[in-house]
Amino acid sequence: MTPTTFEGLGLESQLTATLEARGYTAPTPIQAALIPTLLGGRDAIGKAPTGTGKTAAFSLPVLQRITLGGKQPQALVLAPTRELAQQVRDTLLGYGRDLGARVLAVYGGSSYGPQVQALRRGVDVVVGTPGRLLDLVAKGHLDLTDISIVVLDEADEMLSMGFIDDIEALLEDMPSERQTVLMSATMPAGIRKLAGRYLNDAVSCAVKADAETGELRQRAFLVNHRDKVAAFTRIFEAEDVSCALIFARTRAGTDDLAAAISRKGIPAESIHGDMNQDARTRVVRRLRNGDIRVLVGTDVAARGLDIEGITHVFNFELPSNPEVFVHRIGRTARAGRGGDAIVLYAPNETGKLRRIERFLKQRIELSELPSAQEIEERRSQKLLERVDVWITRGRCNAERATVEEMIEQGGDPVEIAAAALRIARQAEFSRPVEKISEVVDRRPKREPRGGGFKRGERGGRGERSGQGHGQRRPDRPRREHPSEKEMVAIELNIGRQDEVRVNQLVSTLARHGGVPPDRIGRITIEDRRTLVGIHTSAVSELMQKSGELRVGKLRLDVSLG
Repeated sequence: MTPTTFEGLGLESQLTATLEARGYTAPTPIQAALIPTLLGGRDAIGKAPTGTGKTAAFSLPVLQRITLGGKQPQALVLAPTRELAQQVRDTLLGYGRDLGARVLAVYGGSSYGPQVQALRRGVDVVVGTPGRLLDLVAKGHLDLTDISIVVLDEADEMLSMGFIDDIEALLEDMPSERQTVLMSATMPAGIRKLAGRYLNDAVSCAVKADAETGELRQRAFLVNHRDKVAAFTRIFEAEDVSCALIFARTRAGTDDLAAAISRKGIPAESIHGDMNQDARTRVVRRLRNGDIRVLVGTDVAARGLDIEGITHVFNFELPSNPEVFVHRIGRTARAGRGGDAIVLYAPNETGKLRRIERFLKQRIELSELPSAQEIEERRSQKLLERVDVWITRGRCNAERATVEEMIEQGGDPVEIAAAALRIARQAEFSRPVEKISEVVDRRPKREPRGGGFKRGERGGRGERSGQGHGQRRPDRPRREHPSEKEMVAIELNIGRQDEVRVNQLVSTLARHGGVPPDRIGRITIEDRRTLVGIHTSAVSELMQKSGELRVGKLRLDVSLG
């Protein structure tokens, strides 16, 4: 029988007391499966859906099994990104507070000095990105000879980011008798190969989604990119949205989006990797208490969040990996409750949506946005419902006396009520229903296969679309780039001798560097370096990821050109 308490899993009293103080009384399925395995010293592979307590499942055994207070670190946790490294560090510090655990996070884009000083003073657990960890080992600042436990967190994400060589180099540098834990949401071939090579008789702890998952309704709305906030506002007003989680692609994007939604009169906040654990906790508490109704976050920042009652998940930007989409929508329709997963996609995101549908093996319902008239009617309905509630409560004695006095003075009851409703709706008048433009697909049109002109029927170049040489075809709009004044030259440490290609750079910067494609300017590949124009709004985030990015097997160091 599976233990139903943390004590039953074998955790020591200091750890269980900390868990109880934090409000955790019973382990989640992945914790119940993984904690006893790790406490027993076995290698393990943990696979579970997002938001199931995976971080605690390995953090608690790590804290209990290592010897605290030594000169060299006893445990090492590898994470794919700076944000996740910080989150895992904060989790370990929180659970290990009463034990006096010393935990250090190391990652690219930050100064070596404080990290090296902390290592010299002594730490118990090091959490870091593979590139920075390998650098610290190579420079003699990080000694791995006493490592007894190593955890590869989000291993599939590290694999997709090209960290496999760094991971293997670190594992080869550790004692062979160590305990190895691999946490991965998915198990691609590369992860299975890694596990087979470096894990010894590993126990697989795979937990599926809650069997009591409620009905999930998926819908997609096709809108112009600039109208996505207006579209979200309409859906929010038209439906019973108690608690919404919105996924955006970058940290800057989460802040901008939360601010834009708040300006529409909807309480919203963002959550991202720059926030410490206390700040994250405050935001989540405000969401649970109903002080805010919308939380905007990136995929990485939202990992580890355990929030009940999310009624709607919105995808403002579709992920390239369909499995990431599955993890997103798994945040709602839990514990037997229904939920809505909504996609707001622009025409140029149609390909991503189709790939996701193929992965899901189902079509996502294409829906129409509520009209402006429907929103106005919904607002009136909500106002009447509020009035009815107050009439039922019967707590309007002071207001009733005022109305009676106005009637005695000759006021018309209907006019008085209409004026009162008008005053009550003042807030609505300050936020009129925004117009949403007709969707414009600016992608080049292609003739369907087997249709259109045959090759022999086409005119010469000067005859197509009625245009002559040098004349621009009207159906191919000019791509708008940011102005040169808005661009900053960034230098990358790879060049022509590394056989790097422009499309590889754009893909890496956009998918993992947090730089939208329309914020990438001119790319000049030289023999030993590459210069890239980056919009000022994306420079800070990209610089912080120096040493974490990969083009193939090549690590990218980012500096100002």
